[in-house]
Amino acid sequence: MIEENNVNYNRIAEAIIYIKDNFKNQPNLDEIAEKIHLSPFHFQRLFTDWVGVSPKKFLQYTSIEYAKQTLKNQQTTLFDAAYETGLSGTGRLHDLFVKIEGMTPGEYKNEGQNLQINYSFAESPFGKILVASTSKGICHMAFADQEDSAFSELKMIFPKANFYQMVDRIQQDALFIFTQDWEKLNQIKLHLKGTDFQLKVWKTLLKIPIGGLTTYGSIAKHIDIPKASRAVGTAIGSNPVAFLIPCHRVIQSTGNLGQYHWGSTRKTAMIGWEGVKAHSN
Repeated sequence: MIEENNVNYNRIAEAIIYIKDNFKNQPNLDEIAEKIHLSPFHFQRLFTDWVGVSPKKFLQYTSIEYAKQTLKNQQTTLFDAAYETGLSGTGRLHDLFVKIEGMTPGEYKNEGQNLQINYSFAESPFGKILVASTSKGICHMAFADQEDSAFSELKMIFPKANFYQMVDRIQQDALFIFTQDWEKLNQIKLHLKGTDFQLKVWKTLLKIPIGGLTTYGSIAKHIDIPKASRAVGTAIGSNPVAFLIPCHRVIQSTGNLGQYHWGSTRKTAMIGWEGVKAHSN
């Protein structure tokens, strides 16, 4: 068994190196499988088990990371980025960005330019919180123990956006979650950017009921990638909207509450507070 695992590890490592070295040629499944002397079917299953995503998805991730680096050069056009990445045209580049990053390549290149973001600070049961919104919905929500550093973090995420310190209806609806019956609230709109995988994980978090808890492994199984617990943990740690997207309801399989971006003490308090509310309801 150990020897077989070593053989499989070496095969997958070779496949990963091959994809990273040849992504500009956009190799298909048959080409990569042939390189490591496996049938396409066997390779697809083995790669997905070991890496947590399919070979095609891994190739897409590799391609888009290169395209993102290319687009950071302001002189680079979308056509240039597509050509340099080995894509057939800007249409494929556009589809890849929308599917994986949740935005167009032009929006990524502009880094939020001309985007208006309203933001405000408010009190919550768990300390001061920064909430930010666009015309489409909540784009950021974070506990703000230090207002200056919290606002600086927001600006780093949207470096070219225009910021206005003001409260709007979208923010008010979001903050009502702390004071009103969730079932009676208007649907809260979110305006998020993230990879296809991150968005899938965040959507799954929204299904965890108040007072409920789950594990990283359970989330991985729910999105049909049971061996991707570590990747799930990374996506959860990247959650841009505190409390509304309830990453605090995810704990370790051992029962340990685990880490939390805004502090383990705050996570413990939130779980306890929600437990009381769920029990009283």
